[in-house]
Amino acid sequence: MSVVPSHAYRMTKSSIHCRKACDARNRCATSAVNPQFSKNIRASAPDQPVVTMRRFEQNTHSSLVVLSMPRNKPLTPSSSSLTITAADARRLVLHAQALLDDPVAFAPATPRTVGRLVERLGFVQVDTISTVERAHHLILAPRMDGYQPPLLARALERDRRLLFEHWTHDASIIPLKWYRHWRPRFERYRSGTWHRRQLGDDADRIMAAVLERITAEGALTSRDFEHDGQRGTHFWWGWKPQKIALDYLWRCGVLHVAARRNFHKVYDLTQRVVPSHAALPHPGEAEHVEWACRTALDRLGAASARDIVKFWHALSIDQVKRWLAQASTSGEVIPVLVESADGSSPPRPAFAPADITARIARLPKPPVGMRLLCPFDPVLRDRARAKRLFNFDFRFEGFVPAAQRTHGYYVMAILEGDRFVGKVDPKFDRSTGTLKIGRLWWEPGVKVTRARRSAFEAGVERLATWIGAGDVEIAADARRMLKS
Repeated sequence: MSVVPSHAYRMTKSSIHCRKACDARNRCATSAVNPQFSKNIRASAPDQPVVTMRRFEQNTHSSLVVLSMPRNKPLTPSSSSLTITAADARRLVLHAQALLDDPVAFAPATPRTVGRLVERLGFVQVDTISTVERAHHLILAPRMDGYQPPLLARALERDRRLLFEHWTHDASIIPLKWYRHWRPRFERYRSGTWHRRQLGDDADRIMAAVLERITAEGALTSRDFEHDGQRGTHFWWGWKPQKIALDYLWRCGVLHVAARRNFHKVYDLTQRVVPSHAALPHPGEAEHVEWACRTALDRLGAASARDIVKFWHALSIDQVKRWLAQASTSGEVIPVLVESADGSSPPRPAFAPADITARIARLPKPPVGMRLLCPFDPVLRDRARAKRLFNFDFRFEGFVPAAQRTHGYYVMAILEGDRFVGKVDPKFDRSTGTLKIGRLWWEPGVKVTRARRSAFEAGVERLATWIGAGDVEIAADARRMLKS
């Protein structure tokens, strides 16, 4: 490595959608139902799919179907419960999220191994920001040696589809084998009001027209629908009516994202894209709750009821508590206490699989080296949980005004073994093919040894190689941190 006169290191090798508005739209789409609305939207084609607006009973959690399950009282962790150290708790979640594995463990990288990795994680968040690379690719690449974006596209789009795109807490890529467990979510979106408020009195006509065109012409994007008149009334998005209709019909499960072209969704009828899955029956309520709780707990290691709710955003807290009560009574889960990383608070009540002690004993040792994780990585998504388990305070500041940011627009976390040791502010300058490292911050108590400096440089080099950057520049501020 040689010093570049422009106060940067150079290792030579041969607009943005607002998430706050997106979250607000999603909350509206899944808001309390309108019990007085019960209509069908039909297009003129005889084989046209029907969007049914169903009537739900009002209840204390009206955006979700409430199960008629016994009101067992969950077992409460006590001082006699198994206590899981913070070190073991974070190793559990890192292993569940494929970060204790060597990236070569998923080799060779193929669409099928990509599908298996997504299932291991549960889902992968989709995001438009491409400061370095899009989030879904930045989540998969550090976990799979040889991963490249076309592999994910093939797993989503080819005849033997393994994955599909829909919503969890945000837009996500999900194993297709779980498709039927999205039917309850489709029903909730059908009851939402946001889209219909944007479309006004013309909602039924616009949706029917959109469905008629896709039925007759095949897969289309929003750009295939011209509109010169007034757009949606939402103050930020300003979507044209046809785009609002497409989004609504996709959320309801009538349309499917068949592909993406230049990151634009290509919509087709679900029954054409995944006919066998479209024909699957709605899961029973108890089956759905069992699936959501068990798959979440397996991917969290040890978790509270609220942690489980936040994983899929598919159930109410009462549903999860009732499941935990039943699973505790049957001996499938046990109450535990989980220590905090900094020891500043008492051990936190949680639940874990009954064989948690054996799972901890089988955990592999943390891998050597550093990985750079994007702000939307599943280990970082729950900021409070990351703080408890890792004593790592991480915040995505992309929507914070520049003058108010503590770190930077698109900061990535530095994972070393089973600890987060710092943050880095990278940007890929595609015009010059250069990965630029603007600033670097080490966590308190982290000493910059020669080995750590080499591990950081190797991690940056791997990222640069993967995104296709020919050069890496490390700015003066970051260079000073490498010497401290």
